[in-house]
Amino acid sequence: MSDWLIETIHLTKIYGSGETAIRALDDVNVTVAPGEFVAIMGPSGCGKSTLLNMLGALDQPTSGEVWVAGENLAKLKDVDGFRASTVGFVFQLHNLLPTLTAAENIEVPMQGRVASARKRRARALHLLEVVGLAPRANHLPNQLSGGQRQRIAIARALANSPKLVLADEPTGALDSQSGDEILALLGELNRSEGATIAVVTHDRRVAQSTQRILRMQDGRIVEDHRVSDPLEEDLRALAFSKLGETILNPNDAPMQEVSPEEEAILRKLIERLRQ
Repeated sequence: MSDWLIETIHLTKIYGSGETAIRALDDVNVTVAPGEFVAIMGPSGCGKSTLLNMLGALDQPTSGEVWVAGENLAKLKDVDGFRASTVGFVFQLHNLLPTLTAAENIEVPMQGRVASARKRRARALHLLEVVGLAPRANHLPNQLSGGQRQRIAIARALANSPKLVLADEPTGALDSQSGDEILALLGELNRSEGATIAVVTHDRRVAQSTQRILRMQDGRIVEDHRVSDPLEEDLRALAFSKLGETILNPNDAPMQEVSPEEEAILRKLIERLRQ
């Protein structure tokens, strides 16, 4: 049995055909161990959401393989059952059912998997405690703040104790304070529940809250590194920014205002961070 919870092998996804074909994923090979907290980062259109959909068995590859929790997703006999038992989803928009209470929303994924209504309710109430919203069990979504609704969505994703939680821009619709609270919650759940979490984001602040960053560009993973201290992460972001590109280009006009000594230091630093 593989030691990896996630493994993709030469994963490729092409939309369309001919001259208009879009290669959303281009020969992606990546492994993620159980219990990791990973960010998939990159600009819009780089393929990060497509990769997340592949990991969640929401889409099929054009070629290559996707393995999750020991299952080859192309050979699943019960895709819905796999998603319900193995993968929890958290989206940018919480997608809560507006006519159901917080507790009832959390119970939805357990329908058909936990036979006892009493056990479903007990699990939902426990998860509400985990995400710090036990007093809001009987509140409807429109009675909750955006951050609270996203906490309910995270609790719902954990309903069936999945091995993998996939979060697509989970803080994108939130203010900075609520976003920070959601990031802290995901980190705590990763530690306390042991869930493997993969977060898609274009926000450097979100990525820096995880343990590992996969940076994508044009359908490929162009960088894979462990998150260290915040200063190094900021410097790494500089290295891959437009300013970093400018510093590495000796013919760019702005660099003419920098002394040769300063330019040499900056160039050496950015080249080192890009390694």
